[in-house]
Amino acid sequence: MKTENQTTVSKFLLLGLTEDPVLQPLIFSLFLSMYLVTILGNLLIILAVSSDSHLHTPMYFFLCSLSFNDICLSSSIIPKMLVNILAQDQSITYAGCLLQVCFVLVFMAMESCLLAVMSYDRYVAICHPLRYTVIMNPTLCVLLVLVSLSISIVDGLLHTLMVLWLSFCTDLEIPHFFCELDQVIKLACSDTLIDNILIYIAACIFGGAPLSGIIFSYCHIVSSVLRMPSPGGKHKIFSTCGSHLSVVSLFYGTGFGVYISSVFTDSPRKTAVASVMYTMVPQMLNPFIYSLRNRDMKEVLRKLISGTTSPL
Repeated sequence: MKTENQTTVSKFLLLGLTEDPVLQPLIFSLFLSMYLVTILGNLLIILAVSSDSHLHTPMYFFLCSLSFNDICLSSSIIPKMLVNILAQDQSITYAGCLLQVCFVLVFMAMESCLLAVMSYDRYVAICHPLRYTVIMNPTLCVLLVLVSLSISIVDGLLHTLMVLWLSFCTDLEIPHFFCELDQVIKLACSDTLIDNILIYIAACIFGGAPLSGIIFSYCHIVSSVLRMPSPGGKHKIFSTCGSHLSVVSLFYGTGFGVYISSVFTDSPRKTAVASVMYTMVPQMLNPFIYSLRNRDMKEVLRKLISGTTSPL
């Protein structure tokens, strides 16, 4: 098979979810709606937390960080897809594809790290309530977010630099709606063994390590709750942790579903459809989960919405 050096590759072709022109308007409308809901929902969460001093706590600081990360993740994928559908052009530049690979990896890793940090926050609040304000001080909260971001950036840059060393074949069609790392590597004609090994190592580190931390935190939380004599206290704690557990289950559940789909199906298009559930649905639903299951958040959002709709 004829190959092209990576320096001569000018663009890739994103084949999307389907090539049927009849379905393109429907897909455009669906993804635009999901994107707008994601942006508005997460912005509303950030605005609500910023506007109420009662929500200036570590838990809501991490929630704002998660909402901002969800906005960035969605914005690194959906706008390019919408532009391609409108322009009826499937191409994405080589540099643009690598940037998209990098950004998606950074924000995905950041999401995983933030979920682990949020579980640690709940662990300290429930298992060490008297020392909570001392342990979860503002400096530590900011440091945890910055460390998560730094680790995520290193992960994204490492994979992107590995892709830079690859030589690609003349067939540069990606059967996906964005430049997903695994699909880009499959187009390479050079040896990709090291890249594939690196993907599995990174998956274990940025998926397994945070998930292990979450499981560890909640094992201690459950153990602490079971020792509580008050049923009311138990209900309040489970209600507080319910939102976070729902988001964790949605994020890791859809991620595991994409992995299973890629293992048991030979159709890249089916894997791409499954990827929608992983890269878009959790980010869209997170604001609803936190607002509907959190009494304080519902109250602030109610005041915020009523304030913006009331006549001057």
